[in-house]
Parts: sequence; C-alpha cells; structure tokens
Amino acid sequence: MEKIRKLFKSDAIGGILIIMACFLALIFKNSPLIDFYDSFVNFKMGMMFGEYSLSLTIHHWANDGLMALFFFYIGLEVKREILVGELSSPSRVALPIIGGLGGIIFPALAFILITWGDSFSMLGWAIPTVSDTALAVGVLLLLGSKIPPSIRIFLLLLAIIDDIAVVIIIAVFYSGDVNFHLLGIAGGLAFIMLILNLLKVNKKIFYIIPAVLMWFCFLKSGVHATLAGILAAVFIPLHPIKGYSMARDLEYKLHDIITFFVMPIFAFSNAGILITPEAISHLSHPVSVAIMVGLLLSKPLGIFIASFATIKFGISKLPVGANYIQFFGLCVLTGIGMSMSLFICEIAYKGTNIFYSAEKLAILIASFVAAVVGFVIMKVGIKYQAERLVSVDNSADDKEKMEEAKMAIEQEKLKEIDIG
Repeated sequence: MEKIRKLFKSDAIGGILIIMACFLALIFKNSPLIDFYDSFVNFKMGMMFGEYSLSLTIHHWANDGLMALFFFYIGLEVKREILVGELSSPSRVALPIIGGLGGIIFPALAFILITWGDSFSMLGWAIPTVSDTALAVGVLLLLGSKIPPSIRIFLLLLAIIDDIAVVIIIAVFYSGDVNFHLLGIAGGLAFIMLILNLLKVNKKIFYIIPAVLMWFCFLKSGVHATLAGILAAVFIPLHPIKGYSMARDLEYKLHDIITFFVMPIFAFSNAGILITPEAISHLSHPVSVAIMVGLLLSKPLGIFIASFATIKFGISKLPVGANYIQFFGLCVLTGIGMSMSLFICEIAYKGTNIFYSAEKLAILIASFVAAVVGFVIMKVGIKYQAERLVSVDNSADDKEKMEEAKMAIEQEKLKEIDIG
C-alpha cells in the first residue's frame, strides 16, 4: 500500500497513466468493446447560452477543451520559469534552447524530405518535432538516483522550449480561416485581464470568466482553441499580492487535474487505433516512415548534434555529472512523442482516416522503441560512469602505494647513511 501511495506521488505517475490510457484505447478499439469506445468518444456534450449553444463530442472536448486547460497549465509553468526560474538565467538556457531548436529543425526537415511532393502528407511535418515529457521523465525515474539530477533538469528545460515551439507552430501553421471579429473580441478580453493584473486584482473568478470567454472566441475564430490557454496564462499574476501568488496557486491545484484527468482522457480518446491489415501495410507509407524516422533518428540526433556543437564552441557545458552516453540516451528519450505527437497529428490531418490510422500507429511504435532504446543507452552510460569511477579510485590507490614505496626507499637510504 505504501509503494502505491509513493507511486501516485511520484513524477512517473503521469507517464504511467498515459500509457495505460493508450493501451486501454487500443484494447477497446480492437475487441468486442469497439462499439462502446466509439459511442464514448463520439458522445456529444454541450451547454446553452440563451440562443447560443455549444455542443462537442468527447473527442473534440478533449482536443479543444481539455488541451486548452493543459496549455494554460504549461503557460503558467513557462511564465514562472522565464521570470523567476531556470529560464531567467541566460547561461543555463543556452544548451536546452540550441538543443531544442536542433530537435525541431532536424525532424521537420526529415519529414518534409520523405513526404516531398505530396502536399497533404507534408501537413504533418510537426508531428515528430514534439516530445511527451511525462513519459520521458517516467523512464528517468525508473533508472533511480544513479542518473545525475542535472540530466532531469536539462530534460525539463528542453520540454519548456518544446512547449513554446508547439504554441508557435500551432498558431502559425495549424489555424484555419480566421474570423477577425471574434479574434478582436478575444483581444479585448485579454486586455481586460491585463488591466486586472496591473490593478493587482487577486480574485481568481475575475480572471476565469474572461479566460473562458476568450477560449470560446478562439474556438469559433479558426485559431486553435488551445492558444487561448497560453494567452490567458500570460496575464495571471505571478508575483505575490498580499502574500498570495495566483499563478503558483493555480499551477499547484491544476497539477493533479492535468495528471489524473486531462492527459489520460486525451490519450484514451485519441489512441483508439483500429489495427487492421490495411493499417499495418500503410506503415510503409511516407507519412508513417517520416514519423518513425523523425522520432527515432532525426529528433535525437538534432538535439545531440546541436548540443554537442554548443558545448564544443564553449557556449555551454555538458550537464554536471553526466557523460556523453547518458546525454545521448536522454536525447533518444525525446523521441517519445505519444500524446503530443498524437495531438499534432489530429490537428494536422483533421481526424481524416486516409492513412488507415497508420500514422498514429507509427507514433505509438516509435515512442515505445524510443523509450526502450533510450533506457538501455542510459543504463550503459551509468555502467560506464561507474567503471570510470572505479578506475579513478584504483589509479588513486596505485599512486598512494607508489608514494608509500618511495617513502620506504628514502627511509632505508637514510638508515644506511646513519649506519655508515
């Protein structure tokens, strides 16, 4: 019972729940429970505002509603890190920023090259550029205390750079025809939140109402609704007002909601892939190949090469206590796309089944392989580090023995001189 309690309090639980949700979705979709699964994800829920109504399937609520809440949470985290956290120090952010850019550019280029000539297929170029940090952190925790803390910090900073990049990518490349009237109203609501911040208003309800209305405007404007979450987070007060930091309080309270509800529901509603002979045969389609190459090769290599160059040019240093084997293993773990790659896949191809769900299957396969290979490489890195420490200790012992032998010889010589 104590072990279960510790597990639920650990950082690994988020990744474990996502994996469980994905497996459940696959089981439901490929068993007699398929009708129940389809009925669940396509069940419509909504609300009425006088003459206006909002009705979405659970699948769309997960992608447009719950993910907006997730990005709101991410926005609070990013704001804190930039203003008072790790990202506030230029010397600390050079390695994750440059490495993160390499991890975005390399897989994007690989995807475009592999799918070149097919404009529809090329829409998914951003799928292998994003990582599922919860799962990567979960793998690190399986390795225990033998992994240097600096490795985990680097991964978390890399994740923040990844999140910022995802927001920009969605805003620029994955928004539809824009309704500027609704976007203008959203801008007005954002301005109201800014005024509230400047006036040091510290009642959550005054921020929640305009934030929800802003989300609704984004949802209907053609700009992806998740961006409302990020924008709303910008205006939540971080610095304490009368001893109370609203941003820190919301971040703390949302943590469990995101971990135990938002991400599992999102994963369950998006990972239901019908594994058919057609889906398996389409794993050789350029889109599926581009996803697997991007996640398993291009993203890890992009991060490693960019980071290695940054270190060699003296701009930054390798995380303290880590060796290059461990660092490369960490880079491989960033190939775990899972929930975030599924999200980009959904908005890039707008839920079409033209690839027989092979693209989602490719994401799951690549993520699983990245987790296993990354884990093995990091184990090798740990073993190498341990052997090296033993070698250093032995060489230190040898030096000490040599010094003792020299001292003994000198003492014998002195005795001979005394006797003479």
